[in-house]
Formats: sequence, C-alpha cells, structure tokens
Amino acid sequence: MSPTRFRFRTFYFENEQTILGTIAVIAFLVLWQGLSHGWWESLLAPILGPAAKHLTIKPLFISSPSGIVLALYQLGFVDGELWNDLRVSGIEYVLGFLLAIGVGIPLGLAAGWYRKFYYAVEPFLSALNATPQVAFLPLIIIWVGVGLWAKIVVIFLLTVVPITMNALAGARTTEARLLQVARSFGSSDWLIFRNMVLPSSVPFLLAGLRLSVGRAMVGIVVGELYAATAGVGYMISVAGSSFETDKVFAGVIVIAATGLVLTAAIHRVERRFEVWRPKVGAAT
Repeated sequence: MSPTRFRFRTFYFENEQTILGTIAVIAFLVLWQGLSHGWWESLLAPILGPAAKHLTIKPLFISSPSGIVLALYQLGFVDGELWNDLRVSGIEYVLGFLLAIGVGIPLGLAAGWYRKFYYAVEPFLSALNATPQVAFLPLIIIWVGVGLWAKIVVIFLLTVVPITMNALAGARTTEARLLQVARSFGSSDWLIFRNMVLPSSVPFLLAGLRLSVGRAMVGIVVGELYAATAGVGYMISVAGSSFETDKVFAGVIVIAATGLVLTAAIHRVERRFEVWRPKVGAAT
C-alpha cells in the first residue's frame, strides 16, 4: 500500500463518523432541493413518463434549502426581526432553565439522600413526570397571563423533572462499600454528602442538563405558540398561519441549531466527568 493511500485510509477511519454524516446531510439537501425545483422530474421523465411529475413538491408545502437560506438572510440581515425574536426567546430560555436548575438539583439531591423526604415527594414527582406538562398551559395563562412569565413557567415545568430525577438518581447511586467505610470512621452525614455523594452525582446532573436542553426548546415553542407576541416560536406560528414555509423552516432550523450547540457543549463537559460515575451503586 502506497503512503498516500495509507494516510487517506488512516484519515478516513479517524474521522469516519464526521465524513459519513456530512455525506448523508449533503445528499439529503441535494435530494430535497431537487424535489422542490423539479430536477428529478426532468431527469427521470424519459424513464418514468407521467409518473415523474410526482417527484416535484410544491414549495408551498415544504420549501427548499435555498429558500430557507434566503429566508434566514432576509430575517436576519434585511428585516432584522430575527435578532429581536432570538433575544426574547433567549431571555425566556435562560430564566426558565436557571430556575429549573435552582429548584431541581437541590430537590433531587435531598430526595436521594434523605429517605423520608423521598417518600414525601415521590408521588408528586411521579405524577408530574407522567403528566404532559403542556396540559398546564391554560392554567398558566390564567395565573400569570401571556407575558414573559408564562413562557418561563412552561420551560421550568418541562425541564425541572429530568433535572430532579437525574439528581435523585445520582444521590442514590453511590457505592455502598464507600459509605460503610466512611461511616465506620465516624464521618458525619454532611462530610459524606459533600465529599462522596455530591461528586459522584455530577455525571448524573450533567446528563439531566443535557436531556433538559431539548425539553426547554420545546417549552419555548409551545409557550410562544399560545402565549406570546414575540420570539422564535411566535415567528413560526405567524409564518405558518400565512403559509410562509420558508420562515417556518428557518425558525425550526434556528431552534434546532441552538439546541445542538447547547447539547454538544454540555456533552463535552459531561465526558470530562464520566470517570466519576460509579460502576457499582446502591441506594442510600
């Protein structure tokens, strides 16, 4: 094997996931663009005959990659309304997410560490986990109106459950032998919790945050669809009601891209603490 071919094979196997993923995305975009602009109908008409007309989709229903890019450019650099929508949605997202972290992590850790407290809050956690939180949206609108706090409460309800459940699991998944050794040397509950339980819970806390990123994005869209006058979700709702599919896809892509970036950032932090995850666990 020649050195050039060897280097190519080495580069491919080291970056196989990225290369194959990029090829798949490019192929999908080309196929989508062709369906929106009639490329495949003209190419396959001699083979398929009249059936080739089904290979073209009206832009009214699905838009096209080029149309979405133009819509993003129009919204961001011509009209400028995208930045205001991002600012509004960003404020709602940060406040709702921070509120869920401030409540969910202490609640989950306390429920995982104190058995009696867990018995007291477990019915509420199970009920909230089994109930679609968006069902509370009419009540939220009645309670706090359609302003900023309505979306914050929706995001909070959607994200506090996975954060709490993961914090609870982290506190309860501490190696039993380590706890027994610490107690045999006379360590107090506070020292055990601070030096053993809390560090071992970090991977679970980060996993809960990573799961909550997507749910918070759902909260933004749902909250702004029904109780907003600005924001990315509101922009999607208005564009959908006026059949502007370019703007609808542009809003969806903005939300998806933001979620991917945040998830990737948390995942990188999570991988740094993966070695802290205990291999054998037992409830406290």
